[in-house]
Amino acid sequence: MASNPVFRRFNQDLAAGRYAGDQQPQYGQFGTPQQQQAAQYGAQPGYPQQPYGQQPYGQQQYGQQPNYAQPGYPQQGYGQQYGQPQQYPGAGYATGPGKQAPYTDSRRMTLDDVVTKTLALFGILLVAAAFGWFVAKDSQAAGMGLFLGGMVVGLVIGLVISFKRIISVPLILTYAAAEGLFLGAASAFFNQMYPGVVSEAVLATLCVFAGMFAGWKFGLIRVTERSRKIFAMMVMGYFLFALINVVLVWTGVFSSPFGAGGSGSLGIIISLFAVGLASYSIAVDFDTIQRGVNSGLPEKYSWLMAHGLLVSVVWLYVELLRLFARMRN
Repeated sequence: MASNPVFRRFNQDLAAGRYAGDQQPQYGQFGTPQQQQAAQYGAQPGYPQQPYGQQPYGQQQYGQQPNYAQPGYPQQGYGQQYGQPQQYPGAGYATGPGKQAPYTDSRRMTLDDVVTKTLALFGILLVAAAFGWFVAKDSQAAGMGLFLGGMVVGLVIGLVISFKRIISVPLILTYAAAEGLFLGAASAFFNQMYPGVVSEAVLATLCVFAGMFAGWKFGLIRVTERSRKIFAMMVMGYFLFALINVVLVWTGVFSSPFGAGGSGSLGIIISLFAVGLASYSIAVDFDTIQRGVNSGLPEKYSWLMAHGLLVSVVWLYVELLRLFARMRN
């Protein structure tokens, strides 16, 4: 959860002009609404477009007698204006103003689509988290099973979604459910050891989320190509640190369940650094979603955008939970 490869891959593909999917439009293929209305299939900018097999008005082809039909081509009636759309047998599309190129019949992704899918994923996560919470409170063994199972399944499915070239909605829904079971069980364990810490972490997550959105929206927090690269390197470094930290805790090298730094000042500094990374990750997600909408992605990509935002919010909540638990000690 310490990185968000979903949006990182998207930004790399977008910067390189590549398309992160099979048999779907490339990023930016749709263009702006004005460009869609003005552009026709096969039209060249700056030159009048003429349908195939149609002669300009008042001009006849070499060797062609006027008022006689040419074999193999439909005869153009008198009075048909220059540049008027013309249908041909076997054409899979129509030309003319307002018509789009092949693949553009797919509805474009909007911010409303992303918001709707995000709410749906969070709804699934909350239901699964409530189930994991009550199971962990009643049975510690069953709760530990949900904790480990949800963590492993979520990690595997998350990696598959991140590097899979085709968007799989069932996998995204399954990831939300697995993360919910993991978070519910983990929250129950933390709340038993540190009563009230879960409420603090939930409230802090909502506040940070709202603050990062406001900061990004009003330009107080800027996301640039340079900041993206620096952020990506910092996240990779923290991910390696967190992985080594988990291994050392499980092998008994660190006696504290928090690992390096424990509950002391060093541990709190590490948690603050992680919270800062997770917070900026949300701002990067907002900017990436906006870029995706501006690029005219198909509506199905709203599931991928919602999944990426879910990953960052879950990461932020876990880091805040660890921070407040450390501060309790």
